[in-house]
Amino acid sequence: MACGDVDDHLKREKARWEQQTLAPSLSRLRERKPVFKNTSGIEVQRLYTPEDLSALEYPRDLGFPGEFPYTRGIHASMYRGQLWTMRLFAGYGTAEDTNRRYKYLLSQGNKGLSGAIDLPTLMGCEPEDPRAAGEVGKCGVSVASLGDMEALFDGIPLGDVTTSMTINAPAAVLLAMYIAVAEQQGVPAAALGGTLQNDILKEYIAQKEWIYPIRPSMRIITDMIAWCTEHLPRWNTISISGFHIREAGSTAVQELAFTLYDGFTYVEEAIKAGLDIDDFAPRLSFFFNAHNDFFEEIAKYRAARRLWARELRRRFEPKDERSLRLRFHTQTSGESLTVQQPYNNVVRVAIQALAGVLGGTQSLHTNGLDEAYALPTELAARIALRTQQIIAHESGVTNVVDPLGGSYYLEALTNQMEAAASDYFRRLDELGGMIPAIETGFPQREIRQAAWQYQREIERKERVIVGVNEYVMEEEEPLDILVIDPAVEKRQIERLRDLRAGRDQTRWLGALDALRKAAVDQDNLMPPLIDAVKAYATVGEICNALKDVFGEYEEPLEV
Repeated sequence: MACGDVDDHLKREKARWEQQTLAPSLSRLRERKPVFKNTSGIEVQRLYTPEDLSALEYPRDLGFPGEFPYTRGIHASMYRGQLWTMRLFAGYGTAEDTNRRYKYLLSQGNKGLSGAIDLPTLMGCEPEDPRAAGEVGKCGVSVASLGDMEALFDGIPLGDVTTSMTINAPAAVLLAMYIAVAEQQGVPAAALGGTLQNDILKEYIAQKEWIYPIRPSMRIITDMIAWCTEHLPRWNTISISGFHIREAGSTAVQELAFTLYDGFTYVEEAIKAGLDIDDFAPRLSFFFNAHNDFFEEIAKYRAARRLWARELRRRFEPKDERSLRLRFHTQTSGESLTVQQPYNNVVRVAIQALAGVLGGTQSLHTNGLDEAYALPTELAARIALRTQQIIAHESGVTNVVDPLGGSYYLEALTNQMEAAASDYFRRLDELGGMIPAIETGFPQREIRQAAWQYQREIERKERVIVGVNEYVMEEEEPLDILVIDPAVEKRQIERLRDLRAGRDQTRWLGALDALRKAAVDQDNLMPPLIDAVKAYATVGEICNALKDVFGEYEEPLEV
C-alpha cells in the first residue's frame, strides 16, 4: 500500500471502530469527565493513532539517541552504559550533623552529594541576624564561614565525589569555600566535579530568595562562568532550575518554557561578556521537577532536549555539538507531597521518579515521605534512595533506550508541549527577553494564575488528591519527624564569635576591601571571593560588602 492508501485505510478503520465498538460502549457507560486535560490544560484525547503523528518526521523530530535533536536522549546507550547519578538532597542543623548524614548516604549507595543550605545562608544573613531567628539549620545546613565548610566535608575526599549545592544569590561565596576546602585536602580545582544551582533568574520569577538587583546578579554569574571555564573544567556553573518554578504553581509547559528561556538568557549574557558559547555551554545543566501527571512529565523532558538543541542552534549557532545537549537533574515534587496520609507519598515519589527515568534524566533526587512536615529522617531518606535502586535494578526500564519512544500519545504530547513552550518563547522575545519580562512581572503573573487554577480544581474536586479531597481519614497516626535542636542556632552564633576573635583582622579587612574594589572596577569577582573566604570572612560579611556596591533588589509593587 502507498502511504496515502495507508492513511485512508486507518481513517476508515478508526471510523468503523468509533461506530461499531466505541459508541455501544459509551451508551452503556459514560466517561467520567466531559473533557480530560493534563496540568498544562492540554486536552487529552481518548485514543491516539498514527494519524496524530502525520506531521512527524523521524530523522527531524526524533532521530537516534545521542544525536540531534536528542529527543530520545543525549547518550547513545543511556542506562545500559551507566545509570543516572542517585542524589539525595541532604542538609540540616550544623555542618557536623550534615557531615554524618552525607557519610551515611554514601555508605548506602548514594553516588553524589546534594547539599541543602539553610534559609539564612541562602539570603546572605548571619546566624545572629534578627531576620535569621528560628531559621538557623532548619531547612538545610548552616554554612556561615569557611570553618563550617571544612566541617561539612571533613573526611570526605572532594576529588572522589561530585557535589551539588542548592545555593543561588551567595553561590559564588560557597563555591569559593568549596575550592578552599579542596585546596586544604590537596585536591586541585581542575579535579573538582559538581554543580551549583546558581540560577538567580528563577529566584526573581518564583522562589524569591534574592539579594542583589537583577543585572549585578547576572554580572556575578558571568564572572563565575568565565573563571570556572578556565579553572574548573569539570564543574557545572549553573543548574538552570525549573523545579522551583513548578513548586511555585506553574504548569509543566510554563516550567519548560521559562526554564529554557532562562538558559538562553544566561548564554546571551555570557556571550556579551566575551565568552565563546562552546567554551561554557557544554557544562550548563538543568534541573526539572517530576510531578504527578506521568506522561506529561516524560513528554516535558523529551521536548526540553529537542527545544534546547533547536533553539540554541538557531539563536547562537554553536559549533560544538556538546553545546546542544541538554543535561538535567530531576527532583520529585515536594509541592505534591501531602501531610495527610504521608505514606501515600512513597507511591507518589515512585511514580514521579519513574517518569524522570523514562524521560532520560542524568541524575535524580527522590523526596522523603515526611518532607511535607520537615526535612527527612534517616529512615525516610533510605526509603527514597531504595526507590531509585529498585527502579534501576528490578523494574527493567533501564534495559532499553527511550522505551516509550514511538508511543502515539507520548509523541503527540511531546509535540504539543514543544509548540506551547515555543509560544511562550515568542511572547518573551516580544517583551525584549527574560530580564525585562521579570521587571514587568510577566512570568510571575502567569505562574500565579496557573497556581490559582490548580487550587480551584482541587477545591471543586475536579482534580482528586488522594487523602486530601477524597478518601480522607478522620484520624491519622502521628509520624515521627526530624526535629532540629533549637540549640543549633546558639552554637552557630557562638562559633561565629569565636571565629571572629581568632582570625587575622588585617587580612580579613584587606580581603573585603579588595572585594569591594573588584566589584567597582568590573574585575572578575572569583579571585577576591576566594581570598575573602580564606581570610575567614563570613557569608554575611561578604554579601554585605557586595551590597555596598550593588545595592539590594526590591520587587516592583505591580508584580
